[in-house]
Amino acid sequence: MLQPPGFGQYSITTSLGEMVYYTADSSPWLRESRETDSAKTLVFLHGFGGGSSAYEWSQVYPAFATEYRILAPDLIGWGRSSHPVRNYQIDDYLTTITEFLEKTCNAPTTVIASSLTAAFVIRVAIARPELFSSLILTTPAGLSDFGENYTRSFFAQLVSTPILDNLIYGVGVANELAIRSFLEQRQFACPERVYPEMVEAYLQGAKQPNAEYSALSFVRGDLCFDLSDYITQLTIPTAIIWGRKSQFTGPEIGHRLAQMNPEAIKVFQVLENVGLTPQLELPAVTIGLIRKFLTLLNSQ
Repeated sequence: MLQPPGFGQYSITTSLGEMVYYTADSSPWLRESRETDSAKTLVFLHGFGGGSSAYEWSQVYPAFATEYRILAPDLIGWGRSSHPVRNYQIDDYLTTITEFLEKTCNAPTTVIASSLTAAFVIRVAIARPELFSSLILTTPAGLSDFGENYTRSFFAQLVSTPILDNLIYGVGVANELAIRSFLEQRQFACPERVYPEMVEAYLQGAKQPNAEYSALSFVRGDLCFDLSDYITQLTIPTAIIWGRKSQFTGPEIGHRLAQMNPEAIKVFQVLENVGLTPQLELPAVTIGLIRKFLTLLNSQ
């Protein structure tokens, strides 16, 4: 996928195949003294949706590359990582996210993640708190929170129909018009913030061989769960950013989740006139908030 200058592509082997990740490996980020060898690590994890990849954070993580070791993976089934032909389940991501952190991080790490992936990260942090120093999450939701069952929705039922599911993916996801329309009308609050590079990055991801398997598992609701069943068990210092105009899960869901565990969730920040992915829609603001929260959370 499209990535910033100075970032190279590497991979680790997980139980479901190769997980590709991007990290700074050349000018202008690495200095001759190799001071970054001892730098703390920031891991950026993208959310789910047709064509999703590490590109989602690519307007943000270069801002931290002179101070931190940056790791931005394509999750299994997305981007340039392996695309096993399977119906993906929640445990697939809980396991492979854990494996990635175990294999790439040698100390408790700050993980920055978005949407459903951020909800998975909360569950990983509950099970393996020693892997984490802090969490900074944008719109973390299980998409079936507080008893809402996404799988009963008309669209989830429609995509669960064999043959029709692949037709929907080809017509409604894996083409330029569909991707632009989704970004402008559903993902962003302000359609004028969508520009051609974003559309191209998502299109490249959507057209990877077997990319439909992970995307359809997501849209069918196979990966959804009720985060409110887990949130009270979280002990890692956490900050949450939520776009006021997130269409799938509004900030009222976020407020309810945050209020369930004020000891761990130190900050709940709503951004006005922003949709599901502030890291793409307002990257400069997101960078500023991450810097603020890194200082706050890691000084606890």
